[in-house]
Amino acid sequence: MKKNNFPEQTHFIGVLLPEDITLTLEDCRRYMNEVYGCKSGYGTPIHITLVPPFKMQRDFSTKDLVTAIENEILPKHLGFTAHIDNFDAFGDRTIFAKVVANENWTRLRDETLKAILKACPGCTKKDQRPFQPHGTVANRDIPAGATTKALQVMNEMKLAEDFLIDNITIFERQGGKWLAAVTVDIS
Repeated sequence: MKKNNFPEQTHFIGVLLPEDITLTLEDCRRYMNEVYGCKSGYGTPIHITLVPPFKMQRDFSTKDLVTAIENEILPKHLGFTAHIDNFDAFGDRTIFAKVVANENWTRLRDETLKAILKACPGCTKKDQRPFQPHGTVANRDIPAGATTKALQVMNEMKLAEDFLIDNITIFERQGGKWLAAVTVDIS
């Protein structure tokens, strides 16, 4: 029996992408599934992660996260226009739509993390790696050697899109899948 490596993760925080970009990235996921057998992306709606998956302690609820975002993030007017510039990869483990990193992303990530930790102390911690916003197409089950060819095919699309960052979404794990539980409009 295969052991689930993430049994305790209950929530993560991200930004849902606009429908047109979502449809394009879902097409890319289908390509990765049909050509390379990748299935890993299908368990999560297309998004950009701000706070990676964490375990919510029993004393807290999704409502606490919503309240934190409404009280701590909304007044700061952190919405902005972001840009996708084609595709890239983290080694051979993740293929993604490359979102151009900038100080707006870093501030949104940092302020969101601070709000979540204030509402639910100790539930997560800051990722020490440099923040690279991205829209995952495939991860974890990409066959060895497939990344270079897959990137060539996807980059032929010349995906270049500006889009508004107008939401923070709380995702919950339910039945082994991540669902967009609550979306807070921050525009």
